[in-house]
Amino acid sequence: MNWKFWQKKKEDPQLPKNPVKEWIDAIVFAVVAATFIRWLFIEAYTIPTPSMEKSLLVGDFLFVSKMHYGARTPQTPLQVPLTHQKIWGTEIPSYLDWIQLPMLRFPGFADIKNNDVIVFNYPPDEGYPVDLKTNYIKRCIAIPNDVLEIKDMQVYINGKASENPLMMQHGYYVKTKTDVRNKIFKKFDITDFNKVPSGYVVHSSKERIEELKKGLDVVEGVMLLKDEKGVESEKVFPQSRLYHWNLDYFGPLTIPAKGMTIKLDSMNLSLYESVIKKYEHLENVEINKNGKLLINGKEVSEYTFTQNYYFAMGDNRRNSLDSRIWGFIPEDHILGKGLLIWWSVDPDGDFTEIFSKIRWDRIGKLIE
Repeated sequence: MNWKFWQKKKEDPQLPKNPVKEWIDAIVFAVVAATFIRWLFIEAYTIPTPSMEKSLLVGDFLFVSKMHYGARTPQTPLQVPLTHQKIWGTEIPSYLDWIQLPMLRFPGFADIKNNDVIVFNYPPDEGYPVDLKTNYIKRCIAIPNDVLEIKDMQVYINGKASENPLMMQHGYYVKTKTDVRNKIFKKFDITDFNKVPSGYVVHSSKERIEELKKGLDVVEGVMLLKDEKGVESEKVFPQSRLYHWNLDYFGPLTIPAKGMTIKLDSMNLSLYESVIKKYEHLENVEINKNGKLLINGKEVSEYTFTQNYYFAMGDNRRNSLDSRIWGFIPEDHILGKGLLIWWSVDPDGDFTEIFSKIRWDRIGKLIE
């Protein structure tokens, strides 16, 4: 029995703290915490191209929710934390593809809906594993089972005109008497333009173009850039002579859904061959000399999809590399939902005045 229990126990002498070890511990903890948050909850992205103008601008920094649709488990675990494809500032790959795991998705609290702004891995990017493909952001125009059609630049879903984005832009040829300075275009809130013979190709809204025509004396004429019905574009999905589609007259096209079964005739095979070959995780798929689909050497006349697919477009309709060009987005390529703009910097702002480059009015703006 301890007869001196009332006496205070002597504390063991503490060793002096190692500041280097403390810094290392703090850094490791911060990296682990940031990696966990980035993977499971929310991640920051930036807008590098004008394909979503004016809804999203080059230089916008976004928070994207992984929780809405459910976070994915990593496919490529051997990766430097907080990197994507390359180690920062180098061309050195930041990952090893020696181990590739099945990619699963945690339950989310929302389904992808028409007109959601989504971030996804660019499907045609074949140089990387799925979770390391280049990140794209577009507006989800059609969801599984939808029938999509574009007629005279207007999107129709299941036969009904779809609601157009508030900040949607089209392309125009603006003929001018003389060259126009960049600052003049910016005065009319036009930021996506290119010099061409005798004028400019301008991507903007109808309202801004009307203001430009009235307010700029050097403008001789304006022409809306639009593809004509029945004029086939070789760059447009499915890149087949069976379909005379272009950017402004497209479809009708049924968006594949998990469990949907289709007949594999020549028309359907042209539309869905790339999906079955690239995204359905099949080992041996080919088209024989008779134009028939073979899976594991066996000819099949119908096919049932194993996951959902989506169709996305940029709000800057004439200057967007989107599903009209490369087709469907597989569900396992979906990263998350765009939430809000947490920072925005004008890359063309005055470098001598740092604060003039910051777009203060965009900070905290919800993405719609």
